[in-house]
Amino acid sequence: MGSAVERQVAGVFHRRVGDITVTALNDGHQDASLSTLSNITEEEAAALLRGAFRPVPRRTQVQCFLIRSAGRVALVDTGCGPIKPTTGMLAANLAAAGVKPEQVDTLLMTHFHPDHCGGLVGADGERLFPKAEMRLHPAERDYWQSDAALARGPMAQTARKAIAAYADRTTPYADGQEVLPGVTGMHLPGHTPGHSGFMIASGGKALLIWADIVHAPEIQVPRPEVGMAVDVDPVQAIATRRRIFDMVAADRLGFTGMHLHFPAFCHMAREGDGYRLVPDAWTIDLNGDTP
Repeated sequence: MGSAVERQVAGVFHRRVGDITVTALNDGHQDASLSTLSNITEEEAAALLRGAFRPVPRRTQVQCFLIRSAGRVALVDTGCGPIKPTTGMLAANLAAAGVKPEQVDTLLMTHFHPDHCGGLVGADGERLFPKAEMRLHPAERDYWQSDAALARGPMAQTARKAIAAYADRTTPYADGQEVLPGVTGMHLPGHTPGHSGFMIASGGKALLIWADIVHAPEIQVPRPEVGMAVDVDPVQAIATRRRIFDMVAADRLGFTGMHLHFPAFCHMAREGDGYRLVPDAWTIDLNGDTP
């Protein structure tokens, strides 16, 4: 017998929001040390992960999202690129969803950490989405072009390379501005200065793509004060996380994010003084029957 690696099915999952189709595209996963978490001991973090039957050190999934609305095709973030054997699966999953890179007309960027912008350019800096217009919050562009960002080392170089590749076809957006029919940008600062999500609304349905509100859901949902070493403004990141938790729980709003477990569509319930993440059940019906 050979030693061929057994693969799961394609990491593609569709969900309809009114007349808009949102497709989760898995880019793979990264393992990271618990030392990258703040405001919690490594022992406490490990106990929360083991209690949820998750591996230690933490395993963080990476998602991107395809939005098809009114004849437009948008991609929200582009994943890590092939930096590790366990990442860079966006291209294959985009193809499995029936979309070629040249069919993507809009790139909606939540922020420019490498696990979100790594799939924007090729090895020689060429645009991998040759016909796409990029939309991003101006605070994100300005931050990565500032001297302050240089302290982030290679992270800053990756961001600057990606931003430069699309500089002649980039349009900033303001908080609450429509960036695609039925899709508005939502500024969620803290993780980075321009970190943003996207609210999708159509036909009386709504879904929030909340980007990096959490990286380790088993830890940060019960302990929202836990931050990440890469948070540019840790205090603001915690405040934003608490605000968004309150909003999605109070409004019973469906949401998804880049580091929730695939297929990553969820709700949030209040539980005592805290919260409980409720993953949506898998469904063959694109409508999902979410409340």
